[in-house]
Amino acid sequence: MPDLPKILDRRTSRPGGLFEVETLELEFSNGVQRTYERLLNSGLGAVIVVPLLDNDTVVLLREYCAGFHRYELGLVKGRLDPGESHVEAADRELKEEAGYGAGRIEIINSLSMAPAYMSHETVVVLARDLYPCRLQGDEPEPIETVTWPLADLHELALREDMTEGRTVAALYLARDYLENES
Repeated sequence: MPDLPKILDRRTSRPGGLFEVETLELEFSNGVQRTYERLLNSGLGAVIVVPLLDNDTVVLLREYCAGFHRYELGLVKGRLDPGESHVEAADRELKEEAGYGAGRIEIINSLSMAPAYMSHETVVVLARDLYPCRLQGDEPEPIETVTWPLADLHELALREDMTEGRTVAALYLARDYLENES
């Protein structure tokens, strides 16, 4: 494996006011210099929750996604609040978005998004032994819950309203985790 590039200079900016962009001037081990830009992680971390009613039934959400201006199926997800652990954030987000609490919550992996230009990582959490429990969240409208059998994951992943990569990856990770647990 080659040595990591040397950082010659580093600057940050907020071109649109929403995201912080870091510009890196790099020199690679072969002497080539390049400028890279990356979106900096501005939060405390994030979780994506795979809530299971039983070992074969997952709870999905159908919610509005502004990026495509349509409703999509996906998993419970959200950012950590100050002082909150990944497990606590997963439990809170599950209660706010899906109306369930979990008797068992386990971290099973983490996922990055576009690591070539983003420093964001999402922790994948498995939630089991669900029970009804709702907390007030910040969603502008009630979120519809949809149940789906993990055995039919291949059909779910092919749906036009199921395109979010973290959701697809988290579901496959959870399914494999459960299969290896048996």
